[in-house]
Amino acid sequence: MSKTKVSIIGGAGYGAAEILRHLVMRDDVEILRISSKDHVGEPAGQVHRTLYGYTDLVLEDLPVADAVKGADIVFLAMPHKVTAHVIKDHLDDGFRVIDLSGDFRLRNLVDYQRDYAPEHPCPDRLGTFVYGLPELFRDQIKTATHVASPGCFATTITLGLLPLAQAGLLKGTNVRTVAMTGSSGSGVRPSAGTHHPVRHNNLKAYKVLHHQHRAEILQTLGDAGASQVSLDFVPVSAPLSRGILAISQVDLPDGHDRASLQKLYEDTYKAAEVVTVLPAGTSPEVNAVAGTCRVEVSIEVRTDEETGKRTLCCMSALDNLIKGGAGQAIQSFNLMTGSDEGRGLSLPGMWP
Repeated sequence: MSKTKVSIIGGAGYGAAEILRHLVMRDDVEILRISSKDHVGEPAGQVHRTLYGYTDLVLEDLPVADAVKGADIVFLAMPHKVTAHVIKDHLDDGFRVIDLSGDFRLRNLVDYQRDYAPEHPCPDRLGTFVYGLPELFRDQIKTATHVASPGCFATTITLGLLPLAQAGLLKGTNVRTVAMTGSSGSGVRPSAGTHHPVRHNNLKAYKVLHHQHRAEILQTLGDAGASQVSLDFVPVSAPLSRGILAISQVDLPDGHDRASLQKLYEDTYKAAEVVTVLPAGTSPEVNAVAGTCRVEVSIEVRTDEETGKRTLCCMSALDNLIKGGAGQAIQSFNLMTGSDEGRGLSLPGMWP
């Protein structure tokens, strides 16, 4: 069996840990090297303790040309605003790329400048990456040279709304979303807002109505058919290590009731590898999907007895580091290499 040769740039973070966890056991993958600016010279199994005994790889501080030498696919697991600077001169060097940062997700430079940085180091590359959401762009990912893997909030919220967008039921609609996330989404380095003593037993809204994933969500919903949709998004810091629960509310479209929308969701995701539409009366739970690439989605409907106004609530939950990060990148990797999309990802969650 020929093996796909892989390199990872940005090997010290949680994203790289999950990429390695999902690849080190596979007999169709050869991991060539792990490049990193941190923990240089340390074994990967000491930097990422769950890998101890599974790999002899060592983190190395390598020039990009050396890091990618001989690789078929390169995972970029560096922070936003760093990735584009590091990789911009090597995107046409003959290897395929799966980028976990936000540097190439947006097509509009103005959106990037507003949400990430005043300047982009290679703005001509915006719009040239395939957006790595298999539930919407499966065929494009298969043949892509460069894939921009989606953000964690963006994945969670989009998958909760995607059936409505594809059915044309979000046109001219305002979506109101609150989503709670675990601390691992802030990265491996602690900060004043993510340090465990202040996050434990605490809930806090942040970047209210101005989170950087908002433009990404609107762009993707537009690609799915939702024109003139607006989004009011409030992210909440939750006392969890892993997981996101998103709750979106929209006005119920005319001509639809709960039963018809349940069928719409089930039909949309019937062929999805990792998305489960829950039955009526069942809500997604983070514990049910933590540690997996699975997504739980459900809906509920309420009619106001006085005004007759009908509200549709769309709920979705996933693990921000897996389906919201590295696991979704592995889905793209599988598609790009001709493997089954869910290879190495089809595991049930842990309970409790």
